[in-house]
Amino acid sequence: MDDFQQQLLLQLTRIADSLELAYPKPLIETADAHALAYVWQTQVRNGIEHRSLVPVANPSLIHFSQLKNIDRQKKLIEHNTRCFVEGLPANNVLLTGARGTGKSSLVKACLAQFHAQGLRLVEIDKEHLADLPQIIQLLAARPEKFIIVCDDLSFEEGDAGYKSLKTTLDGTIAAQSANVLIYATSNRRRLMAERASDNLQMSRGENGALNPGEEVEEKVSLSDRFGLWISFYAFSPDEYLTAVNEWLAAHNVPEERFEEAHVHAVRWATQRGSKSGRIAAQFAKSFATNSHV
Repeated sequence: MDDFQQQLLLQLTRIADSLELAYPKPLIETADAHALAYVWQTQVRNGIEHRSLVPVANPSLIHFSQLKNIDRQKKLIEHNTRCFVEGLPANNVLLTGARGTGKSSLVKACLAQFHAQGLRLVEIDKEHLADLPQIIQLLAARPEKFIIVCDDLSFEEGDAGYKSLKTTLDGTIAAQSANVLIYATSNRRRLMAERASDNLQMSRGENGALNPGEEVEEKVSLSDRFGLWISFYAFSPDEYLTAVNEWLAAHNVPEERFEEAHVHAVRWATQRGSKSGRIAAQFAKSFATNSHV
């Protein structure tokens, strides 16, 4: 190596060292092994970004029996999760549909049902989806089974997390760890926002079939990478009142007051423009509180 090459190497080394000082690599911290649920968080301390699994002190443990009018959905997710904790083949899951119908609660119910068998939850925000490879690597050596949960998932044009999640679901060269699944919830089936112009990309084939354009295919492709889709629908009036009864009983409201409560429950749902398990739970809590005033 001549003098010029040696000087160039020294200069490049100094530049690399300066960049590392100015932009230090984030520290990924190990997690408390005794927690049932975690939240993936990023914090900056002393100029260095720290990423860690923060234990949830008192995770919400909702039981399957508390969730009404979604028996088919319960059966699907319970079976998939049971296969996962027992070491059998299981799918990543996308839960989509009407708001407040039990999507997030079903995932919490999985933790209540299977935590004794080693199931753990990790909650991640959409903004941190690029960290999925690091999280999976961090969890791979652990003996427990982990469901990484991303709630209310949707993407706008240019969101970096879209391709990160897509790549993780595909597995890339390094296969997804056998002890990790991804469960995502969304209010829409297609996770990428659609535009009216997307319809202009449609072409008609020789047999008359409509063929989507490349951009439309890209928007649908992320959903396709979830092996199990579970759809949720708005409650009928009778299903809504059934849920109201369940929550009134949970708050120790006497059964003889249910009929009176139904009048107020219908008005409550009308004001909110929705009939769902969430609305039923909110009403029952309010009714029970006011009943004791």
